[in-house]
Parts: sequence; C-alpha cells; structure tokens
Amino acid sequence: MRYLPKSPADREAMLQAIGARSIDDLFSPIPAEYRLKRDLKVPRQMAESEIVDWFRERSRENGDGYTTFLGAGAYYHYRPVIIDSLISRGEFLTAYTPYQAEVSQGTLQSIFEFQTMICELTGMDVANASMYDGSTAATEAVMMAVRLTGRRSVVVGRSVHPEYREVLATYAHHQGLPISLVPFSESGRIDLKELEKSVTAETACVLIQSPNFFGTIEDVRSIAELAHKSGALLVVSIAEAVSLGIVEPPRQADIIAMEAQSFGVPLGFGGPYCGVIATREQYVRQMPGRLVGQTTDRNGKRGFVLTLATREQHIRREKATSNICTNQALIALMANIFMTIYGKAGMRELARQNLAKTAYAVQQFGKHAKVLFSAAPRFNEFVVQTSEDPYAINGRILGHKIVGGLPLKKFYPELGNASLWCCTEMSTRTAIDTVVGLAAESERSVKSAKEEADVEEVTR
Repeated sequence: MRYLPKSPADREAMLQAIGARSIDDLFSPIPAEYRLKRDLKVPRQMAESEIVDWFRERSRENGDGYTTFLGAGAYYHYRPVIIDSLISRGEFLTAYTPYQAEVSQGTLQSIFEFQTMICELTGMDVANASMYDGSTAATEAVMMAVRLTGRRSVVVGRSVHPEYREVLATYAHHQGLPISLVPFSESGRIDLKELEKSVTAETACVLIQSPNFFGTIEDVRSIAELAHKSGALLVVSIAEAVSLGIVEPPRQADIIAMEAQSFGVPLGFGGPYCGVIATREQYVRQMPGRLVGQTTDRNGKRGFVLTLATREQHIRREKATSNICTNQALIALMANIFMTIYGKAGMRELARQNLAKTAYAVQQFGKHAKVLFSAAPRFNEFVVQTSEDPYAINGRILGHKIVGGLPLKKFYPELGNASLWCCTEMSTRTAIDTVVGLAAESERSVKSAKEEADVEEVTR
C-alpha cells in the first residue's frame, strides 16, 4: 500500500466507472503480437530493511578519499558546510516552484540577490535564475540572439565545450539553424582570421567560451569587434564561474551564459547544476526564464515581485521564449550563500589560489611532457600531450587514488595523446607532485622502449 495505493476494490470501481471489464480491455487496441504475455523479469520484492542494506552496500563501492584533476565543465571546489545547513531549512527546501510567487517573499528575495551578484560579477545589467545548466544556458542565449537579430545562422568556436556544442546542435537541427564552426589557432584560442571569414550578414551571433574548453582566455574584445562589425551579437559562455574572481568579465559581450556550479553546488552525475543568462537591459524582453524585481508595498515596506516570466506556464505558449526554464531557486541559493561567504576579497583570493596551483602544475608537467597552448593566458585548466595514451596513464594513477585528466581524443583527435587537466584550491602540492612523477615514469618508459626498438632495428 505504501508504493501501490490502489487496492483491488479501487481498481474494480475504476474499471466499472469507465465501462471496462478488466485491465486487459484497456490494452485491446494494441495488436496481440505486441503485447507482453508473461510477467516482467524483475527481481522479487524486497522488504524496506533489505532495500536500505542494498543501498548501503552500493555506497561502499563508491571511491572515497580520491584526488581529482578533472574539470571540463564540472569543478571540484570546497563547499562551506553552512551551505547545506541553510538550504535544508523548511523555508527553502520545497518540492517545486511556488506558483503564487509573491506569497514566498524569501524565495523571491533569494533570487533577486542571486541576480544582483551575478550582474556584479559579469558586468551585465540583468540576469535570470532559471536555466538548467551551462549547456542549456549557452543554447538558450543563442536562441535569444536569433530572436533579437532576426537572422538565421550561428558561428561557434571549436574551443567551446564539445558537449555544449552538441546540445546546441540538437536545438539548431530542429530550428533549422545552420552552424559554422571556427577552428582554434596554435594558441588554443579561436582563430580570428577564420572567424572574420565566417561572420556574414546572416550571422545572428558568435558563440565563444572564455576561459575556453582548453582553459585559455579568449580575446573577447577583438572577437566582439568582428561580430559587431557585421551586426551580429556576441554570446560568451563561462563554464568556470570562479574565474570571474580574477579574470576581467566579458563586458563586450551582448549575452553571457554561465554555469555557476563552482559556487557551492556539489558535483553530481550531470546535475542539478545552475545555469544563468545575463544580458543588457535592452534585450531583457527576449531573455528566457524569470526575473525578480524589488519594489515597495503601499505601506512603504520593501518587497519582491516576479517582474518578468517568459515561460509558457506564465504567458501564452506562442509568446514563450523557452519551455525548459524552471525555478532553480534552491541551487541558486547555494550559489548565493557561497558568494556571500567569500565576498569580493575572498573570491579574488580563491581565484588566485586556482591560478597559482595551475601555474605550478604546468611548470612541473612541462619538465616531462609537452604542455599545449602554453603561450596563451589561462585560468585553472591546461592541456598536456604525452607519449603514452592518456587512458593508460589514468588507469595506473587511479591505483594511487588519483583521477587524472580528461583524454581529448574523442573530441579533438588531431591532438593525439592529449588530455585536459584542472587544478583548483583543492589540489595539494603533494598530489600534483605525485601525479607528475607518475606521468614522468610513463614518459621514461615509452622513451626507453623506443630506444630499445631503435637499437634492435640497427642491429638487424
């Protein structure tokens, strides 16, 4: 009864009400050859105590105490313990969106403060709090640019996160939007000459990422000039929000699409994360999601209202700018608490720690392997090219409770045995030295094997 609340008597009453003799009658329109005539092959039912034991056993299979050097859009930062304490309060931990929004002043205030801090970080005029994650935020920003310009093609840098590009390609396919990919140069940044050739009078926007997928900082000013010269908008995606603690925000952009997972949102199997769109005030009517505003009531007391909501549940479906936007208020609250705890000085110091640890790791890796795109400025990610397949290297270092970098062959086969590494404030010097030492052993082993093969060839 706990999981299947309809009793046999309840089912019989329902069948009588709809004029059916049995449950099988409900499936009569389905041809007999397509109907399952046996019981489902599922394990026997378990008692609640058995289910709890089963999950405890599964939890023991999870790795504990591992060091990770993975980044690529999901970053391992420290989460202050106060975050979980506050978001667990009954005022915030609700099942879903409060539809009578003005009744929930606490939720509206939280969203308002989130929007305000995001605007301060990005240099934009307005921000929403309603996107699923960075990939959907980037895609929705592109769709927004298409509506604003009335143009029907998009130019995207190949240095944008490959999975972000896949999400965009899915949207674009069904919208009939052609996408032009612009290659990256030897510096790991978008090739400006190729970009200039790609932007035409039909281009709605240029989508770049900075720091890009390789961790390098794009020349946003030059890219903005090229886009605006042809009447296109510039959309800048930011996957690593902590970078804004030290990297100049891309104020030259028309729309910024960001993933705020780094701000106190725990790593998970794809989410829930925290997507954001920030833009100029003149474009606000085409911004998807919801916007909370501040006002005063008739007694002069400060209050908050849902100023703008462009989801189909709030307005006529044909006028909606998006149908995926939901209220990510609880996730945005995590980011709120994180940004409030750190403050401006703390965010800057946090970003400096990421930068310093990455610089040290790059220096150490560079002694034994080739660090690609080393001439370009970077934040907390870098690309290392090794003699050995990075999957093999990662397999060995996993035995030392270290998760290595992301092999790039799947996305960029031309880079060969390259992998993307990330250092955050959680990366200790000991862990960096250990993983560099293991990578160095790999390089020496490959070099030794090659020398032996060369000697054998000469001997023959």
